[in-house]
Amino acid sequence: MHLAGRRARLFTRLAVIALLVTGGLALDISSVAVTHPAYAHAYLLESSPVDGQVLARTPAEVRLRFNESVNLGQRSIQLLDVTGKKLALGASDYSDGKANTARTSLPPGLAEGTYVVAWRVTSADSHVVSGAFSFSVGHPSSMAVPVEQDVDPAVPVVDAVGRGLAFLGVALALGGALFVAVLWPAGRADRRGRRIVWSGFAALTAGTVVVLLVQGPYAEGTSLTGVFDPGLLGATLSTRLGQALLARLVIVLALGVAFRIAVRPAPLSVDTVAVRSAPLSVDTGAAEAEAVEAGAVEDEAAGATRIAVRPASLPAGAGAAGAEAAGTTRRIALPAFAVVGAVALMLTWTLADHAQTGVQTWLAVPATSLHLLAMALWLGGLILLAACVVIPAGRREPTRAISLEPALRRFSLLAQVCFAVIAVTGLYLAWRQVGTWGALGGTDFGRLLLGKLALVLAVLALAAGARRFVRRRGREPLGLDAAPSAALRRLRRSVAGEVVLGIAVLSITAVLVNTAPARASYAPPVDSTVPFPADAADAIPGLRGGSVEVKIEPARLGGNVADIYINGRDGSLVTVPEVSGALESRDRTIPALPVKVVAAEPGHYVANSMSIPYPGDWVLRLDIRISDFDETPVRVPFTAR
Repeated sequence: MHLAGRRARLFTRLAVIALLVTGGLALDISSVAVTHPAYAHAYLLESSPVDGQVLARTPAEVRLRFNESVNLGQRSIQLLDVTGKKLALGASDYSDGKANTARTSLPPGLAEGTYVVAWRVTSADSHVVSGAFSFSVGHPSSMAVPVEQDVDPAVPVVDAVGRGLAFLGVALALGGALFVAVLWPAGRADRRGRRIVWSGFAALTAGTVVVLLVQGPYAEGTSLTGVFDPGLLGATLSTRLGQALLARLVIVLALGVAFRIAVRPAPLSVDTVAVRSAPLSVDTGAAEAEAVEAGAVEDEAAGATRIAVRPASLPAGAGAAGAEAAGTTRRIALPAFAVVGAVALMLTWTLADHAQTGVQTWLAVPATSLHLLAMALWLGGLILLAACVVIPAGRREPTRAISLEPALRRFSLLAQVCFAVIAVTGLYLAWRQVGTWGALGGTDFGRLLLGKLALVLAVLALAAGARRFVRRRGREPLGLDAAPSAALRRLRRSVAGEVVLGIAVLSITAVLVNTAPARASYAPPVDSTVPFPADAADAIPGLRGGSVEVKIEPARLGGNVADIYINGRDGSLVTVPEVSGALESRDRTIPALPVKVVAAEPGHYVANSMSIPYPGDWVLRLDIRISDFDETPVRVPFTAR
């Protein structure tokens, strides 16, 4: 009953950890998806027709050009009429073989009125992006219903849960396996440690399968029932993400086999070995404990333990050669295989996320892989250290004498190396994904990064206390196990705090992977002032030497607000009869887009719904009427993200 209770408490703690990670991810990712559905990792550079364009006749096709290559699905481009009804379209494909340009043919002879093009594609970093724009044939008409893509809100939440499980699983599997097999000599014979590692492999597998099955419905914008559609699964497996997920499952299986070999009892080179010693305790070396599990017969009367090993498959005289070969495999081949497998496992993330898009991909992929690997080794080892060594030792259980040596000392050294790697790679990745100081506080990505930095600093403070404990107690003759109860309680609290904060860091890291990089999404507000044309200034008193000030927020694709101030020479606002506007692109093939400007107060005019169809360099042309018959143009160049 006592053993069953310990098992129940262990699995309860693991379940709580999993719920904390996946629950936080689900809330964060789903809120980001709901708040900013149209802007993410890939973005629309231009479209034909242009958003808001009025055409004399039906265009032959719709063409979309993105900033990077995208994957197309069956519902990548859809056409809706004013009632929200979907019209039949041709299959979406790539224009001229360019992976960043999608096209589809339109039915001829569309009735006059406004139509909406809704698009949904998968970007090169495996994340789904969507958006919509409108054009009119003949004359514009008002939309009878709002245009909303029919996406099941449960799909991105389930996808977030799957990604969270995979991140937690890789930490427990890799970091836990290293701790059990290398850092903690008694770990190979400890069932609790092995169970936690196997739970990590299970969580990693389950999370990967969930993401693999959900990606199809997520990309197509269908409901969760799409996970049972073989066609969607086949489409996912044809993408880079699907192939990476499939490779991840294979690698997880191989690493699981390697871990099983690493923790199983090592074969001995004799047919029968008799070892006499004091009765074994938990502090007994790993080799003795493994041998006991292989078949120990305790002689209670003699107060000794006789270990009898009876190999079934080795002939007499072959034991030494077999043991030597097995020892070579454990010392050289198995660690080398584990290192290669761990690196390959990290690449299944970094070859399908932000790292392989943008600038310096040749450096970003290995830097991101090292960043994730160091975090996994540190957090997974920390959880094993807390669950199997520090907390049990702190309880001073009379039936289990858990030793802090040498696991705590070895993990302390590993943690220093991991934090050094995390710091160096994290600084580089932050620069690559953020770019400017303003983007830190002006984007979701930057704010999440600041939150992660604060948590990491808190972890470092706790880790410094644990490190002082190791150094101070390590100098004593009796070692770490001679620490007083009060110091041990402080160590337990410190390590437990590190675990909680580490899980929070892991959760934020997973959310960052699903958030648009700040370098791409940050758009500093436009605040530009141009002089009022001197040849027209005399028409209105007070305008000579004056200026036109324009503020545009947020200065990126989609809806924007432009505030226009007509300033006199002394800085006072000057009223003019009328201001009208238009957006002009440097691409001469794109017609000027009208901008509706209304008066907010004397001398202050506002364009509340200025739509920028795609990022790039634009000019806001303001036609300022200075009399009943004359107007003068003022052009304000700006850049939209």
